Amino acid sequence: MSSDVQTWVDAFGSRQAGLPGADQPWLSALRRRAIDRFASEGWPTTRVEAWRHTSLAALAQQTFDGSGTQASVDELVQSVRQGEGGHWLVFVDGQFDAAHSDLGVLPDGAVVKPLSAAMADHASDIESLFGAAEDGSSPSALNLALAGDGALIRLARGVALEQPLHLVFVAAGARTASFVRNLVIAESAAQATIVEHFVGAHEAENFSNSATRLSVAQDARITHLKLQQESTKAFHLGSIDVAQSQGSYFASHSVSLGARLARHDINTRFDGQRCESLFNGLYYVDGRRHVDHHTLIGHAQPRCVSHEYYRGIMADTSHGVFTGRILVAPGADGTDAIQRNDSLLLSRLAKSDARPELEIYADDVKCAHGATVGRLDKDSLFYLRSRGLDEAHAREILIYAFAAASVLRIENESLRKRIESAVRTILPGEITQEAAA
Repeated sequence: MSSDVQTWVDAFGSRQAGLPGADQPWLSALRRRAIDRFASEGWPTTRVEAWRHTSLAALAQQTFDGSGTQASVDELVQSVRQGEGGHWLVFVDGQFDAAHSDLGVLPDGAVVKPLSAAMADHASDIESLFGAAEDGSSPSALNLALAGDGALIRLARGVALEQPLHLVFVAAGARTASFVRNLVIAESAAQATIVEHFVGAHEAENFSNSATRLSVAQDARITHLKLQQESTKAFHLGSIDVAQSQGSYFASHSVSLGARLARHDINTRFDGQRCESLFNGLYYVDGRRHVDHHTLIGHAQPRCVSHEYYRGIMADTSHGVFTGRILVAPGADGTDAIQRNDSLLLSRLAKSDARPELEIYADDVKCAHGATVGRLDKDSLFYLRSRGLDEAHAREILIYAFAAASVLRIENESLRKRIESAVRTILPGEITQEAAA
């Protein structure tokens, strides 16, 4: 066993007694199987097909001992809240922070609790959705073993949250590692918009390993938005796993703007007919940063619809990766699936790897997929310059317009404006509100 893997095995040994659910025999046994799997497999290497374009060697070499100066939690939380209402659950370095949380008034039948506080009253819900040690890749097993907190969200039949529910994950300490696990149970016809914010102190070398698991029952409608804005020296590994029942709708919006290395695994499975999903992603990397989206949509039942659109912007010597797989099982007739990835390269040394995949075992289907990689269109630049814009401003307009195609798919107006603001801040140049419009 390598020393970096042994470090996490030792961390499990020292922490396991204090982890949520340590008194639950089923969970203790599950965590033990998970850490044994990680100890056996270690970090995935580029020899593993699913990780062929993403190396974790730099992450494996890091030491996350909590040394360094702690950033202001107040400032980081306020930078996210921006005075906005809704329901807020805040976690700092992987632990629930009651002082900065504000759930407001929840409707009857809605349960929103930190996982650490829900073990006693909702043990059966947690056990049903917590997952298995064999799920995902070895970082997912490490998350299961070390998950210190997270959110439990349970929406009873027909319950609708009128305002977004915000889960804020703050990396405040320097060189810290956090492991959060979120569980969402939406019963029949329930509705909610759930937002995960990941933020961190400027230039902090943190590690966040997150997992969100959702059960979306018949005719339920769940929109999930993940906004990743951690330090450009941070490491982020995250997974989202969804099971959809008949007539359900699930929308995933993944906006990745931070981290030295970010990997997002997003999967959904249609367990009933007439399910629908929207996978929408936008990512930007510069410098030597790296981002990877890996998706799987499983059409296991007839007459289901999935639309998938990811857009990436790569500058300097950065690297963007997209691997999307749509699997249409035998008997899944009437499937309607679209998958597309578009990449914009802003420099000669920026790199994009795109692998859209369709795997079809049914006959009566309508499926399409494609990918493009290119640079700013010279004709469009010429047109804007002929209208009086200088070259720098014209480039900014075209870059923002490329990103805006993803932003406009976010239906909630306040969230859409939030993402618009985040995109204008991170993209090259000084795009003004008037120019972006």
